[in-house]
Amino acid sequence: MNDLHGKRIVLGLTGGIACYKAAELCRSLVKAGAQVQVVMTEAAAQFITPVTLQALSGHPVYTSQWDAREGNNMAHINLSREADAIVIAPASADFMAKLIHGKADELLSLMCLARPLQTVPLILAPAMNREMWAHPATQRNVAQLKADGAHVLDVGQGDQACGETGDGRMLEADEIVEELLAFWTPQVLKGQQVLITAGPTYEAIDPVRGITNLSSGKMGFAIARAARHAGAEVTLVAGPVSLPTPRGIKRIDVRSALQMNDAVQGLAGHASVFIAAAAVADWRPAAAADHKIKKDGSGDAPDMKFVENPDILAQVAHSERAQKRQLFCVGFAAESHDLLALATAKRARKGVPLLVGNIGPSTFGQDDNALLLVDAQGAKELPRDTKTKLAQDLIQDIAQRLSKH
Repeated sequence: MNDLHGKRIVLGLTGGIACYKAAELCRSLVKAGAQVQVVMTEAAAQFITPVTLQALSGHPVYTSQWDAREGNNMAHINLSREADAIVIAPASADFMAKLIHGKADELLSLMCLARPLQTVPLILAPAMNREMWAHPATQRNVAQLKADGAHVLDVGQGDQACGETGDGRMLEADEIVEELLAFWTPQVLKGQQVLITAGPTYEAIDPVRGITNLSSGKMGFAIARAARHAGAEVTLVAGPVSLPTPRGIKRIDVRSALQMNDAVQGLAGHASVFIAAAAVADWRPAAAADHKIKKDGSGDAPDMKFVENPDILAQVAHSERAQKRQLFCVGFAAESHDLLALATAKRARKGVPLLVGNIGPSTFGQDDNALLLVDAQGAKELPRDTKTKLAQDLIQDIAQRLSKH
């Protein structure tokens, strides 16, 4: 999905070994739909060639304020006026120091100084040695850049080219793209504490067998990501899935319905929105065997007894916090047929203001879905689309409901 479609980004590179990451970042930005114009300092060209970035961006790279390709010889004016944002990645300690003093002795710093402050944001992805990052001068500079209106991203932690380990690494390309997506997403959930469940649960029969379902967790994870982009602080309680944690989200891994219930009940008291997207098992074996249950040759299946799992959504929806309208609850229903009727009945039974229905067999494990939003007034369809897009639409819908809640 081209989430950055139409965005015009000036990608600035300053000197540092992290320039090698700029190649993947450029590629990722283009893949996300952005138009990328690369501007490099002389020092950056010592680490990666302009030819590489030209091939990846599809545009000639600018390296000098004296570039004769500009008819008025004012690349620093022309390029900054055409941009939706200037992204400096990597941003070296030296370059950030220059910015706070308004120094402009080459094209990239000239552009940063000449950009229209109200319409062209400056976004910096720092990269440097851990001692340089921790130095009081660098931290003062970062604080001043933020005070001046620049958006300074966090740094990563890990092994560095110098052989040391610590803070100061430039974020990876996908992490920077995530930050840009959040930067340009309307902050309709700013200040909200969102708690989301996702994925299946697993109810053990014995140490090697269990009861579960085909939920991949993709829808719930997409909703968590969309909520975070919209400005919320998000906690994700995930069943057993093999999905990476979306950036900026607190994740709690659980296995069984009882574990998910314990986690949710402990967190719901601090949430303002609860989205129960997990496919929770309705029943579990009354007692799991300590050892693998073996066939005895009789042809008879073992006699198993089941007990009902707690209704996580109903408990939260009937909590004092929810009843006082301090917690907005959203349920999910994965059905195999008669979606409207079953989802409508489930919404009333659970006592939630909004229930999201879908046909489980047609969406489990897939990257797309179709949703039915059911409330007290009726139902609204969200036609089949990517789970990313549906998650964004659902979050926008929830935000509108919260404004009236």
